[in-house]
Amino acid sequence: MSALPAAPAATPHASDIRVIPVWRQVTPALAEELTRFWLQYQAVADAGKAAERARQVVLIARDGDGALCGVATAVVRVLPRLRQPLYYYRQFFAPHLRGRYQVLTFFRRARQVLQAYNAALPQPESLGLLLEIENPKLAEQFCRAVMPQTQAVFIGYSPAGLQLRASYFDDAVLLPPAPMPAAAASAPA
Repeated sequence: MSALPAAPAATPHASDIRVIPVWRQVTPALAEELTRFWLQYQAVADAGKAAERARQVVLIARDGDGALCGVATAVVRVLPRLRQPLYYYRQFFAPHLRGRYQVLTFFRRARQVLQAYNAALPQPESLGLLLEIENPKLAEQFCRAVMPQTQAVFIGYSPAGLQLRASYFDDAVLLPPAPMPAAAASAPA
């Protein structure tokens, strides 16, 4: 009698994942855990960069065992052509969580957290989220100029040739234009 094949390891179901907002509340212990997580999955190349990115964390995801399995980060960037501040947004999931339909839910929750944070400021630090679509499968799905699921509008391509999209917060109002970098200001139109 042949041995039965081993059952595949259980993978987390979407309902087993806890999403926890931690924007501007990352503790030193969580920063260390995030650094280990990113290094383990080679999402960030070195510990110094990982520690810096830990200060940018918006949300984390934990599986049923409490293990870190997903992270969303945001940092304010101003694209020279737009001259408006947007959060450059990234999210990363452990390989065992990918393909479990977490991307959109996680993004929407991060957007809510950042929008609420900005709404409470005397002047917002960002008008929304800036997305650089690195995943080829997502880029194929993001073929419309405006994606209703994310409220993300196509705004061009990055220097790496990747789609750039902006997902503006509800009722976002333009701020005075950010100063142009000296090199861009002297370039011919």
